[in-house]
Amino acid sequence: MHVSAVAKKRIIYALGGLLAVVLLALVVFLWKRQQLLNYALGEVKTRVERKYPVTLTLGPARFTGLRTVEIGGMSLVPNALAGPVANGDTLLTARRLVAGLSLRSLFAGRPVFSELQIDRAHLTAHKDARGGTNFSFLLKKKTAAPVARDTALGRNYGLLLNQVLDAGFGNVPGEADFRQFVVSYGSPHHQVQLVMPRLSINDGQVEGRLTASVDSVVNELGVSGTIEPGDYAMNVRLFGVSGPVQVPYVARRFGALVSFDTIRVQLTGKDFAADTKTGGKLTVRGSVAARNFSFFHKRLSSQDIVVHRGQLDFVATLGRGTVALDPGTRAVLNQLVFHPEIAVRLKPKLAVSLKVDSDPAPTNAFFNSLPEGMFDVVAGTAGTGTLAYHLKADVDLKQVDSLHLASSLMPSKDFSITHFGKEDLRMLEGEFPFTAYNDKGDSLRTFKVGPSNPDFTPFQEVSPYMPAVIQTTEDPQFFKHKGFMEKAFVNAAIADIKEKRFARGGSTLSMQLVKNVFLSREKTVGRKAEEMLIVWLIENWLVDRTHSLTKQRMFEIYLNIVEWGPTAYRWPSGKRGVYGIGEAALFYYAKRPSELNLGECIYLASIIPKPKYYRESFNIYGELRGATRWYFRFIADIMQNKGLITANQRDNLNYSVSLKGPANKYIVRAIRDTVRAVQPGDTTELAPLNLVDLLNTGAQPAPVTVPAGPTVPAPAPKP
Repeated sequence: MHVSAVAKKRIIYALGGLLAVVLLALVVFLWKRQQLLNYALGEVKTRVERKYPVTLTLGPARFTGLRTVEIGGMSLVPNALAGPVANGDTLLTARRLVAGLSLRSLFAGRPVFSELQIDRAHLTAHKDARGGTNFSFLLKKKTAAPVARDTALGRNYGLLLNQVLDAGFGNVPGEADFRQFVVSYGSPHHQVQLVMPRLSINDGQVEGRLTASVDSVVNELGVSGTIEPGDYAMNVRLFGVSGPVQVPYVARRFGALVSFDTIRVQLTGKDFAADTKTGGKLTVRGSVAARNFSFFHKRLSSQDIVVHRGQLDFVATLGRGTVALDPGTRAVLNQLVFHPEIAVRLKPKLAVSLKVDSDPAPTNAFFNSLPEGMFDVVAGTAGTGTLAYHLKADVDLKQVDSLHLASSLMPSKDFSITHFGKEDLRMLEGEFPFTAYNDKGDSLRTFKVGPSNPDFTPFQEVSPYMPAVIQTTEDPQFFKHKGFMEKAFVNAAIADIKEKRFARGGSTLSMQLVKNVFLSREKTVGRKAEEMLIVWLIENWLVDRTHSLTKQRMFEIYLNIVEWGPTAYRWPSGKRGVYGIGEAALFYYAKRPSELNLGECIYLASIIPKPKYYRESFNIYGELRGATRWYFRFIADIMQNKGLITANQRDNLNYSVSLKGPANKYIVRAIRDTVRAVQPGDTTELAPLNLVDLLNTGAQPAPVTVPAGPTVPAPAPKP
């Protein structure tokens, strides 16, 4: 078909006109799009400044693509309404922002930004010496009526955490890519800087790397997981990139060292119940899990405590001055599963209520799950059956004497031990080597506890007064209990709390025996925990179930290893220290143990807690000082009341302890005897640390045959 030249011209003119229209429309669109963008950013600025007391400044904005917007920097500066500390102090800056913008939403007047990219952002927060900050305004939430603060009950931790969660989840972008993002925080006590080369949030997925510098602790960390702001839910994993993560702050604040390989924090939801009187309560649900968690504190153990796998699935409630782990909380320690319930009141005085029950665990799993660094002696113990644990404790520092503690390890009927760990506890059945240490942990000497040692004294060859006195002063129920005297332990704990130190031991003879034979002298929670577990194994397995070890044998061992004099003393044979009843009788009285009289036995028992101070018990004439004489009468009265000695033996008690052995050369003769009326409530440096508590248990030592004389029946127990 032939097209004329005129027609061709018309077509060309039409196409040119159409192109001109399109170009004009495009120019109008681009101009209008830019105009709408400027308007939209103005609306963003208005909304932010209406919600927070800040000035938001945005740099020049332009389209770099059909739907890609670039903003040449931004800053967020609190104004006067944010408070005098925050006013004018720049909180956030960024060099460049890039975002996707829906054109439909832009032309509809409701711009929707997505795929946010922030380059070289810097968040700078600080707190001054008076507690003023440049960021606390972000946590404040308008309420219909102000909540009166009751300072007597303390801070409302539920309200505070709820504000933090609202602020945190409320400002999480749907999609964001932070590049070279730096967070800085400074206060009079702490300096923190987080440098994130890249942190991305994409459809709820979080990935990133960061270098965290907190005070002097620096960690390289990786972050991965998910976050759902609308549901207050997250599941984030934090892990070390080049090694274990060293937890900051706790070393400076608590003197502890904490590290882990990986920690996972999961939050599944929260419920906040507002209350105009208290400020409300917050309930949060989630879990915290850690791998290769390591903890060190000198009061817990002399070495790192390591848990290879630990997890806490929690239901926690926080309120004004209160924090609690509610029923439904579950804790996993390696292979052990516990169900803890804890209620803590912080003011006006600390009060704690604790209940822990474990699921029955196979014996092998139980011992394999014990934390490393706390149970070295029993680690590797194997057996059959199951073990379950129960603990219930309550303490209120307003009434410390009301402390309650109930703890029990419950074996199944088929429980048995087939193999012991580092130390074979069955060695107590026969002769074994014993090593004595000084207070610094240095070994002084090693000797056999058995017939091959010429200084060894069998139980039957010890004056019957000696075990009777030691039971009276140290452990009245030794031949009846299974290793523990709960009341004495609780009373010792009360004394420790009141004096804020390990002032009392509350130890039975079984516990003292285990401490001396198997453990070090360090006073730590870990050593005490292992001591109690070993005592339980000895008393409930060797003594109670297998009957391969007797209480009399345990008492015999105690009498032959207890420290009874200065460790610096050297015998003619070269051996150091005074250990066991045989050496004690010779060192103090130049006698055999069977020849000791009542007064001599009471004196030896009195110095067991502090044998190095024996030489300060005498006056200028070499006689016992007044406080020690009162102690003699006190113990003798108790022994008479319990029928362990006769009234005649009590009346004929000789207070003149004549030191005829080497000890006589080392006594310190006081310039004067501080004789005064010593009251029954008085204490002396020579009195056993747990004496009064043990004597108040209503317990009675097992009958012991003493030299001839009419016995006085024990009085009936008081109701």
